[in-house]
Amino acid sequence: MFESVFVEQGKTRKTWTVLVSFLGQCLLVGVMILIPMIYFDTLPSTQLTSFLVAPPPPPPPPPPPAAAPVKVVKVIPRQFDAGKLMAPREIPKEIAKIEEDELPPVTGAVGVIGGVPGGVPGGAAGGVIGGIIGSVPTAAPPPPPPPPVKEKEKPKPVQRIRVGGNVQAARLIHQPKPVYPPLARQARIQGTVRFNAIIGKDGRIENLTVVSGHPLLIPAATEAVKQWVYKPTLLNGEPVEVVTQIDVNFTLSG
Repeated sequence: MFESVFVEQGKTRKTWTVLVSFLGQCLLVGVMILIPMIYFDTLPSTQLTSFLVAPPPPPPPPPPPAAAPVKVVKVIPRQFDAGKLMAPREIPKEIAKIEEDELPPVTGAVGVIGGVPGGVPGGAAGGVIGGIIGSVPTAAPPPPPPPPVKEKEKPKPVQRIRVGGNVQAARLIHQPKPVYPPLARQARIQGTVRFNAIIGKDGRIENLTVVSGHPLLIPAATEAVKQWVYKPTLLNGEPVEVVTQIDVNFTLSG
């Protein structure tokens, strides 16, 4: 029973209640829209003017500095370059003419009429070179002394002499034997290695140059000969260098 009462009351009141609520909401929305359109704030005139007026243009740039005056340098053409006469580039309009004063004629022994102040009676015209009062010539200067006689230069001692290989071989005091290269021994290579050598004043080898020999034998021979020492060679009691020839023989036994 109660359910039917509530249902009936809800059915009778639902239509007009919804309508009133809808109208009230529409009226409220309309009022909220119209109020901002009626009452609004106006912008200040100064601010509005600043918005509408364009800003002033920037100041013009400063003027550029004045250019420095150009100096015109006048080039004088050279007539001489490295001691050689050069032709002028342009023909001058005027040519300077240099005139020299003529010298007065020279008279022989004619003096000045009436003499000159400070002159000596009987003097010569123009004076005398090296003369004294009265134009009396002085004695001639003595001749220069003769140059000293140079002593005879002593002959320079001989610094280097050439001696045969056989003669110099007899002066050996230290002679290490060369080591036979194994490769040359296996290849049955034998022969002589010849050197040109310079023996210093102390008897040691200073310069060694290969003249001939097999390439497999040269290194061993060179290493041995560099250790050889000779008795110094004397010439007039002074040791000298010796240029000689050295032979190193490689021979296979059996």
